[in-house]
Amino acid sequence: MDIKKPLLCGLLLGAAALSASAQERPLWLRYPAISPDGKTIAFAYQGDIYTVPTVGGEARRLTSTEAYECYPVWSPDGKQIAYTSDRNSSGVNIYIMPAGGGKARQLTTHSGREIPQAFTPDGRYLIFKAHIQDPASSALFPNSLLTELYRVPVTGGRPEQILATPAEAVNVSRDGRRILYQEIKSFENEWRKHHTSSASRDLLEYDFDKKTYRFVARHDGEDRDPVYSPTGKSFYFLSERNGGSMNVYEGNLAGPATEAKALTQLKGDPVRFLSSSADGLLCFG
Repeated sequence: MDIKKPLLCGLLLGAAALSASAQERPLWLRYPAISPDGKTIAFAYQGDIYTVPTVGGEARRLTSTEAYECYPVWSPDGKQIAYTSDRNSSGVNIYIMPAGGGKARQLTTHSGREIPQAFTPDGRYLIFKAHIQDPASSALFPNSLLTELYRVPVTGGRPEQILATPAEAVNVSRDGRRILYQEIKSFENEWRKHHTSSASRDLLEYDFDKKTYRFVARHDGEDRDPVYSPTGKSFYFLSERNGGSMNVYEGNLAGPATEAKALTQLKGDPVRFLSSSADGLLCFG
């Protein structure tokens, strides 16, 4: 699977467009997410949501509030973007708005911190992570850092818990029956480099029908941000398993969790925020 260079340039050119008035490239463009059709990247900059063409060009500002807004997630049809905002005093909640800009609608209302993860393939639900309520049978000590997974109707309604196991960085299979996710073992700074400990993140797949878990990427260091390939037979993820900076890898879902093939060999700053279009075009920051 090739990583297409225009995709890598898209966010950089968007940064140049943002900085035209300041005469310098802006820093801290975060959370890039590529649209399902691969034509647009949504990202966060200075607390607002922007979009930019993947081929480069001028970035378009979608939100403009005094709140901090981040973590954009595309709907399967590419018509809507969900994101997190603290614009209301009730908590850090999820909003949804047209991908081309327009009025945002509040989707969740809990007083805690809710972060969008992925839409279901049919577009009816949004999966998000939050610490709302552990089930009575849970052996975990209640902790806001150990977020569970929930889903909420895109039209609005009451959220329901879909996974009590602490999880984040969710990607849904095309049939909606399985998810890949990044486990949360305890608190660890997400920006820490070359981290190896009992808290290092591994990647798992959960089958909703069978109610089974299995490791798909596992080693002493960090594995992050899993996404299914278009065929569903492999997946892409970020890892430091070769001892250098975080890079993009491909793993075989039918193979050992300890084996993977490096797709990039970038040095220096680590790769972050992996996402994929419907046809497998990869985007990262």
